[in-house]
Amino acid sequence: MPNREAGKADVLQGTLDLMVLQTVAGLGPMHGYAIAARLEQISGGAFRLNMGTLYPGLMRLEQRAWIRAAWGVTDNNRQARFYSITAAGRRQLASEKAGWERLTSIMHALLHGDG
Repeated sequence: MPNREAGKADVLQGTLDLMVLQTVAGLGPMHGYAIAARLEQISGGAFRLNMGTLYPGLMRLEQRAWIRAAWGVTDNNRQARFYSITAAGRRQLASEKAGWERLTSIMHALLHGDG
């Protein structure tokens, strides 16, 4: 793996939206840095999102009305935009989770010779 740290995972194309939606659906409003930190924590350090990847994704989700942003104050007493999931975002999350479940089931069967 040239120019990459061994053991670090890439975010698969299209999965960032799912990860962000699930994170804010489960934990409530969060600012971007907290979302990135949570994804790193839950992945055991395998995912390290830089802000150049995360913030365009947040803007895309906001433009699609799947999340909304509101200014708030962080634990460090700094102003930040806090992102929360919308009703449309919850519907999208359910759809994406169902699609992901189908895909992982197919891949499991393919890789392990089930069926």
